Amino acid sequence: MSVPMKKRPTREVELVLHDRSARLFRIPRDKANAILTLIQDDEVKEEDQLVPADEVFKDLYEKHGKSGTTIRGFRSRDDLSQGELAEKLDIHQTDLSQMEHGKRPISKKMAQKLAKVFKTDYRVFL
Repeated sequence: MSVPMKKRPTREVELVLHDRSARLFRIPRDKANAILTLIQDDEVKEEDQLVPADEVFKDLYEKHGKSGTTIRGFRSRDDLSQGELAEKLDIHQTDLSQMEHGKRPISKKMAQKLAKVFKTDYRVFL
């Protein structure tokens, strides 16, 4: 009967690179520390990855308003034309166009219809 032995401490580090497929490397700890020193200035921190929508869509918000940009974004996501969305909402396409361009306000009732079509909360359109 064999007796389990204590595992010797490893002096290797596993490094995984993800590009088209994951590749695994086992390298000595001292080389891993050298690699870390080389790349630590290029580390992407979590707070650097997130950009507020207001900053990204600033120009569109100024041009079409936040509600209009939101409608256009959802419509684009679902690959709907203005005519198709207008039909689902039971309104004229010109009315929808005016909403998207910020020339017509969106009522609470219309926001609720939009929310039902796009399966989201109605308040995003107000």
